[in-house]
Amino acid sequence: MAEKTKVLFLCTGNSCRSQMAEGWAHALKSDLIEPYSAGIVAKGLNPSAVQVMQEVGVDITSQTSKTVEEILDVPFDYVVTVCGHADETCPHFPGSVTKVHVGFDDPPELAETASSEEEALGHYRRVRDEIRSFIESLPASLELKASTP
Repeated sequence: MAEKTKVLFLCTGNSCRSQMAEGWAHALKSDLIEPYSAGIVAKGLNPSAVQVMQEVGVDITSQTSKTVEEILDVPFDYVVTVCGHADETCPHFPGSVTKVHVGFDDPPELAETASSEEEALGHYRRVRDEIRSFIESLPASLELKASTP
C-alpha cells in the first residue's frame, strides 16, 4: 500500500479554516491523505466552525488547536496556507516540503459585521463549502499548484 501524502493546513489561529480543512480531509480523503492542521498561534476551536461542520456530518471536536512548532517533526509533503497571514509568515520546514497557498475568507471576521446569527453562520457555511470543494480536488490539485510558477 502506498504511503499517504502528509498535508499540513496552516492558518493564523488554527481555530476555523485550517480545522475545517483537516476535518474535510479526514472525512473525504483519508485513503490518500494524512491531514494535519496548525496555526502560527493556537486560539482553540471556533464553536461556529464546529457547528457548521457538524451540520454536514463532519465532527471536528476531537481535533486540537496547536501551533506549528508542535508538529515541526512531521515530515510533511505539503504545507497549504489557507490565509494570507500564514502565507506571509510561514516558517521553514525541514526536508523537501512543498508550500502551496490557497486562501479562503475569514468567517469570524466576516461574522463580526453580520446583522444576525443566521447571517454570521452563512459566512461559515460558505467557506466550509469552498474548503470542501478544494479538499475534493486533492491530492492532484496540490501537484498542479506546486508545478505552477
